[in-house]
Amino acid sequence: MRKKIFTGFIVGLISNALGVMACTLIIALIKNTTFSDTWLRYAQTDGLWMVLSLGALPNLPVFFEFLRRKQEYEARGVLMVTIITALTTYFMYFQ
Repeated sequence: MRKKIFTGFIVGLISNALGVMACTLIIALIKNTTFSDTWLRYAQTDGLWMVLSLGALPNLPVFFEFLRRKQEYEARGVLMVTIITALTTYFMYFQ
C-alpha cells in the first residue's frame, strides 16, 4: 500500500515539474524571451507562485487516469502532491 502511494507521489511530482516547465516555456514563447529569463523574472518579482499553481494542472488528468484504472492508492499519492503544491503556493503568496 505505501509503495503504491509513493509511486503515485513520484508520478505527481514528475507531472507537476513538467507542468511548471511547460507553463514557463509557454509564457517565454508568448513574451519572446528565454526560459531562464522568464523563470528568473518570476522568481525575482515574487510571482513564482503563479507558475507553480499553473504547473499543477497536469496532475488532474493523471489523477483521473489512476482512478479510471482502479489504482486508488496511486491516485492518493497524486492528490497528496497537489495538496502540497496548493499549500506551498498559498504560503508563497502570503509571505
